[in-house]
Amino acid sequence: MIKNTFFLVLLVVFTACQSKAKSSETKTIAQNSAPEKVVLSNAQLQEYETAYFASGCFWCVEAIFESVKGVKEVVSGYSGGPEQNPTYEQVAYGRTGHAEAVEVYYDPKEVSFQELVQVFFGSHDPTTYNRQGPDRGAQYRSVAFYKNDAEEKTIRNYLKALVDKKVYDSDIVTQVVAFEKFWKAEEYHQDFERRNPNQSYIRAVSVPRLNRFKKNFPEYLKKGEEIH
Repeated sequence: MIKNTFFLVLLVVFTACQSKAKSSETKTIAQNSAPEKVVLSNAQLQEYETAYFASGCFWCVEAIFESVKGVKEVVSGYSGGPEQNPTYEQVAYGRTGHAEAVEVYYDPKEVSFQELVQVFFGSHDPTTYNRQGPDRGAQYRSVAFYKNDAEEKTIRNYLKALVDKKVYDSDIVTQVVAFEKFWKAEEYHQDFERRNPNQSYIRAVSVPRLNRFKKNFPEYLKKGEEIH
């Protein structure tokens, strides 16, 4: 349970994605039309910094970071394991060491890495081991990846603040891990929530999680983002 004394620093969302082994039906749903999105080229994306996080279902996590000001693109994928070229089926059934993760492209002039760390902790429960909500397994574990000493220090200092303030009654189990490699997930996973707003899982789990984040952190939202 979160202590109210540290409310502004972090408000955890106690919902996460259900187990969601993909079927042909899901892949078909993802073909549906979606609101127009500005797509940046690879060359344009290289102008921005990247950050990597894992906190349960990447459908949910991608949508949350996409709503944050200064974030230019978010990619769903896999990270944290030794396997090369993992597939969704391998990761979803716990056959790899990877977690479902996101790659966040952001403009540090608009949003700092520390603020992204706050978004990460503020949008999931970091005290549940190998689990987010109803999703169980190491592929849904909580991981904050760092690419350099400065990022590691930022993450660990934030964790220390959470512990010192006794924000949680339970121990934080988030892993702080050196980033090695990110593998992009299959195309039908990308922007899944945006392209499939009426899909049952999205309506029941992902959208409520996103809306709770928006309610708790309105100061981080892009223009035009609102609870729906």
